[in-house]
Amino acid sequence: MIRRSVIASELWKSFKWKKFQKTLFRLQRRVYKAVSVGNKRKARSLQKLILKSQSARLLAIRQVTQLNAGKKTAGIDGKASLTFEERLALADLIGLHHTNWKHEKLREIPIPKKDGTTRMLKVPTMADRAWQCLAKYALEPAHEATFHERSYGFRTGRSAHDAQKILFSNLNSNANGTNKRVIELDIDKCFDRINHSAIMDNLIAPAGLKLGIFRCLKAGSNVGFPDQGTPQGGVVSPLLANIALNGIESLHHYKGTDGIIREPSIRYADDMVIVLRPEDDAEAILERISEFLAQRGMKVSERKTKITATTDGFDFLGWHFKVQKNGKFRSTPSENNYKAFRKKVKHIVNNSNYGATTKAHKLAPVVRGWRNYHKYCKMDGSRNSLYFIQKRAYMVFNKETKQNRYTSKTLLNKAFPAVPYSENKHINVKGEKSSYDGDISYWSERKSKLYDGSTSKAIKKQNRKCVACGLTFIGEEKIHLHHLDGNHNNWDKKNLVAIHESCHDYVHMDRRGKVVAIQEPVSH
Repeated sequence: MIRRSVIASELWKSFKWKKFQKTLFRLQRRVYKAVSVGNKRKARSLQKLILKSQSARLLAIRQVTQLNAGKKTAGIDGKASLTFEERLALADLIGLHHTNWKHEKLREIPIPKKDGTTRMLKVPTMADRAWQCLAKYALEPAHEATFHERSYGFRTGRSAHDAQKILFSNLNSNANGTNKRVIELDIDKCFDRINHSAIMDNLIAPAGLKLGIFRCLKAGSNVGFPDQGTPQGGVVSPLLANIALNGIESLHHYKGTDGIIREPSIRYADDMVIVLRPEDDAEAILERISEFLAQRGMKVSERKTKITATTDGFDFLGWHFKVQKNGKFRSTPSENNYKAFRKKVKHIVNNSNYGATTKAHKLAPVVRGWRNYHKYCKMDGSRNSLYFIQKRAYMVFNKETKQNRYTSKTLLNKAFPAVPYSENKHINVKGEKSSYDGDISYWSERKSKLYDGSTSKAIKKQNRKCVACGLTFIGEEKIHLHHLDGNHNNWDKKNLVAIHESCHDYVHMDRRGKVVAIQEPVSH
């Protein structure tokens, strides 16, 4: 039994993942181009090839078992992970039933919302997640060719920072932002009320894939609403929501003085802001939106949807946007976002279960992540510079290190890493470009700009390529910084290389599949 497990482990690690990724991307690029020129028949034929492809199946299984954030969350079958043997068996099973896949029931996990209510996270089994990931590989490039350029949520190569910069472009002093208003649109129970027919009617997919998606939707139906809802927690659910909502961005448009049609709407998943000129009729726009949503089983939340003057300020995606009376556009972390962040920091600092060194180690990624998210905001001032939080942390560290000021100061610097910020300097993604258009240079350059410090330097030194597999850094997979000698205290630049998250896993994996420290430099 142990011998079979070792063989399966070695076989899994020996797969030519670089070749698999190239094969899949080649097919996805062809799907994207076929839909772009209106040849959906050819696109469906290519999607069938993706579903049949062993490369795509194995990559999908690797994605849900190794890379996804929820990889350790069990479905209704109780399985939170798969052995290497089970992964190989699942690849064979999906290969046999990819056009006739049947979904199991979903495990329901209540998640509290900030307004006091709860939403239900519905988690599929690991096998269903793998099939959904394979389905996403086939569906996403087809629909990327149809998505509106102002849709930024859950799309490869796009981010909340793109939405932030579009608001700056529409509300800065050159755009007369002081005279404008915005509609803060909230869709009532969006994921729970999306009509299944709205998704199925717009789906670009062969019959077998459509059947699997239909069963996926039915597995996550709510009691009393059998024909509505896409399960939150499914791999393919965000994509299906984007398919249903696509086109809402075009409902408000006007012709500019230069004769160009402008559509000043910004959507991130189900969150949306619509910029209005003084002459725009907000009620008429909301009426068109209500009609659009009604056709898809949804409606505007009257309680949460607001029409706001830009000079009064509004919150969107964790930021507070405001146009000052002098016309200056400002973006800062929102009050709720800051409170949630401060709560996380206080929980770590005041926790008596571990010491100052552990606290500093746990604080660093939280602080770095928050500062990176807000790096294009106005971050000066005592609140956003975290002066008071740092002062409290230093007092705790000083007490726990027995008044050793040098150690306390060192730990504080580790816990609160400096992240440079440059207000409104983000460079937006170009128009309707897609990560499936084959422009590797453009997308790898944008990917590299997501990182700073030692990781950024290593990426540039390696010409934006992974030293383990040789592939250019594009797509959604995270980039890790690997210490060649296994010593995480050795930050000499010659000891650091940038590497894919999955490649990093294999580098650190021994024959039993456990993560171990590298004793010798890895040969690249």
